[in-house]
Amino acid sequence: MEKLVIGIDMGGTSIRAALAPAAGGGVLCTASAGAGNPRSVPAEVLTERLTACVAPLAEAAAGASPGAGGAGDPGARVIAVVAGVAGADPRNPDDAGTRRAHAALRTALRRAGAGEARVRLWGDTEIAFASGPGAPASGVVAVAGTGAAAARIADRRQTATTDGHGWLLGDEGSGFWIARAALRAALRALDGRGPATELADLLRQAAAGGAGERGRSTGAERLRKRDAAVAPGGTGTGENETAGGREGASAGSGAESPAAGGGAAGKTAGTGADGRTGTRVSAAGGRGWGAGAVPRGPGERAAVRSALVDAGFAGAPVAIARLCPVVVRAAEAGDAVAGAILDEAADRLAETVAALAPVPGEPLVTTGGLLAPAGPLLARFTARMRPYGLSPDPVPDGLAGAVALARTTV
Repeated sequence: MEKLVIGIDMGGTSIRAALAPAAGGGVLCTASAGAGNPRSVPAEVLTERLTACVAPLAEAAAGASPGAGGAGDPGARVIAVVAGVAGADPRNPDDAGTRRAHAALRTALRRAGAGEARVRLWGDTEIAFASGPGAPASGVVAVAGTGAAAARIADRRQTATTDGHGWLLGDEGSGFWIARAALRAALRALDGRGPATELADLLRQAAAGGAGERGRSTGAERLRKRDAAVAPGGTGTGENETAGGREGASAGSGAESPAAGGGAAGKTAGTGADGRTGTRVSAAGGRGWGAGAVPRGPGERAAVRSALVDAGFAGAPVAIARLCPVVVRAAEAGDAVAGAILDEAADRLAETVAALAPVPGEPLVTTGGLLAPAGPLLARFTARMRPYGLSPDPVPDGLAGAVALARTTV
């Protein structure tokens, strides 16, 4: 009889599950469903979503799912299930999130016909770290997506954490933090209190569903036109970072494209070898509205200001975090203010890891939309880890780690 395991990543955005042989080898099949944080998803909804994930895997294990990628051995059965759970503390038996997740998973497995499988819950940072090369047992993990946190892992268990304090008190360098910083910078520019930036126009369009004004190019398009005028035939050099995970944006670097700066002069943005956006003074610029934007009267300026304030208060923090890709694209187009925000985000994430006293050469696994493979902050973050003797190993999520940990329970 072939023994199989199921690994589950119960994240705040989605649940992902995988079926794999207990003895090792590749994943046989996968399934996914909606958000899986037991603190924010009602118990009945969480149970339904987990059932939607594990039922097809249990069918494949029993040979009832044709073409399940090799899992169709009638004698095979699931003997162990490991779930990494966001919003839970599996080491604390009184933790409400842990109790809800365990009950929902047990019910889902029973409905799927795999109720006799051994079930263990782990933290989401623990399965993320175990997803690193060779399924490491000890080291540091950094997670940056909508929120942000880092943890020290020893013998596969989380022993210390930094940040992860939520959108109001922490999550520094996260997607929410970046989006909020951009909204603040855009409002300061509109008020004349901060450097000019194209972010106001871009954020307004994104908050309104991306609909631009008739006959007017977007802020990014105007930046590219200005680049061409200043440096014909060249767009500069630098690494192009394509965002992975949930952010789904491209981040840029190195074209020395003018973006308006503070005072009486503008600034030119570029990315150096350390991944940091640099600035230099140019002859044009000023404070207030972006240097390349169509001039606006007080009424229109007030309308844009109102739209940005509404965007900041209209939805939950996760909705604000969805504006993060706008900042990434603006930085790619050469906006100095957007680039500086991403630089500071990388600084904050580096500080979060440094607080765990990392040891040179130890494993550092990263994940989340900002630090997953090709994530928009990965290059900047990697540069900031070099002085600590660390080289990040980015992974897309914690699913591989959940499978690896499930195999250790057999």
